Amino acid sequence: MVNYSEDLLNATFSALADSTRRAILARLARGESSVTELAEPFDMSLPAISKHLRVLQEAGLLAREKDGRVHRCSLAPQPLKQAAEWIARYRAFWERQLDALAAYLNGSSEKERIQWQKIQSSRRPRSRSGGHSPRRGRKSSKPGRS
Repeated sequence: MVNYSEDLLNATFSALADSTRRAILARLARGESSVTELAEPFDMSLPAISKHLRVLQEAGLLAREKDGRVHRCSLAPQPLKQAAEWIARYRAFWERQLDALAAYLNGSSEKERIQWQKIQSSRRPRSRSGGHSPRRGRKSSKPGRS
């Protein structure tokens, strides 16, 4: 059984919770970029992008190198791999549970259908004609005080 660090998983999922950070990771999946290049498609300041990058770096999802005045960023896939393994474990569990539920429901509905047919075939009609009787009107009091 794989041992997952709760803190690492919490940091990973917290970092992935923001759409801007997910978009940054998607860009980094294509290759390394400078902070300025990463900020281009977003309508936010460089300090705001830097905050997002810091969250990704603290979660271990981003590696940063300084080349003179340029900060180069690249994707660090290990935390994503661990998160995917954690999700896969629970996915397998829930797939087994839902498959068992489907098998139970499909089996019980077939049994119920057979039982219903047996009950219906053994019943005698209530009227001589075998048809249904007309419905009676509802008996209710008139509106207002009784």
